[in-house]
Amino acid sequence: MLMNYYRHIDRSRVQFDFLVHRDFRADYDDEIESLGGKIFRLPRLVPWSRSYHCALDAFFDAHPEYRTVHVHQDCLSSVILKSAMQHGIPVRIAHSHSSRQDYNLKYPIKLFYRRLIPCYATKLFACGQEAGRWMFRGAPFEIVPNAIDTEAFRFRPQVREDVRRELQISPDALVVGHVGRFSPAKNHMKLLEIFAAVHEKTPDSMLLLVGDGDLRKQIEAKIAALRLEKSVIMTGVREDVSALLQAMDLFVFPSIYEGLGIVLVEAQTAGLPCIVSDTIPSEVQLTDLVAFEKLSSSADDWARTILKKKNTMRIDRHEEIASHGFDISAEAAKLQEYYLNAYEQIN
Repeated sequence: MLMNYYRHIDRSRVQFDFLVHRDFRADYDDEIESLGGKIFRLPRLVPWSRSYHCALDAFFDAHPEYRTVHVHQDCLSSVILKSAMQHGIPVRIAHSHSSRQDYNLKYPIKLFYRRLIPCYATKLFACGQEAGRWMFRGAPFEIVPNAIDTEAFRFRPQVREDVRRELQISPDALVVGHVGRFSPAKNHMKLLEIFAAVHEKTPDSMLLLVGDGDLRKQIEAKIAALRLEKSVIMTGVREDVSALLQAMDLFVFPSIYEGLGIVLVEAQTAGLPCIVSDTIPSEVQLTDLVAFEKLSSSADDWARTILKKKNTMRIDRHEEIASHGFDISAEAAKLQEYYLNAYEQIN
């Protein structure tokens, strides 16, 4: 989402620099630097760590030029926002991208820091209503949609043929697709069970997994246990997601939770029927392509819903998606004007 805005904002007027919590180069670093952005690195965000706070304070001391800090750390945003406030940065934005967090040992800590966000932020943004209500607990917020380049994701039959040829997928095969980081929230284990049920009923079906992450080995082991090695394609991280969506016939998204799910906006733009879990905010249903299935439903129930949608005719939906406020050109212009005017409004 953030890179979509960065690519389309007028960088002669607004420039993004990035403060990240990692000491290694990652997927977008080369592109950020090519667009004029700087990348600064901090240690892992541990909110009670004295060394972390010293590093954060040292950064703000060394860079008094920043007038706006836009934080995307969900519940832990208050940690950075507090330091920014103490260093006199006038525009401090917290941005919610999720409608809940994983239930683990860190959960109570995250809830503690979540309640502090409105104390230190001057503006609250969210990707959707549910994400905003969950994160900000009654404080007023504004929606900044997970906008995309709708033109780039429109359905293109020739691209579909080309990608299937590249991936050695038969023109007649039923391709179930998913795009997402290999993390617990995306629920790949459930996805594989669902596909196994689809594959049992439709033997020439294929599963196309786009992404990578910490759970890759577990996912590969699950594929082997289900004897699906010849029917699952794992592409890794790809920059041509818009093209890969063309090769799919259905998009399946059994996430445990999402803020909104930008890839579902992309999939609908590409004309893909989307079968998604009922834990995902209903506002993602921008077209009649989205069907909700209970997360608790069996893999067979999911498979039946999927197969009912397999003959959906693919048509161009990019104008329909843009009409809902998800066109990146228009939305980047709005965010740009907010950045340019925010300092004057606060002062």
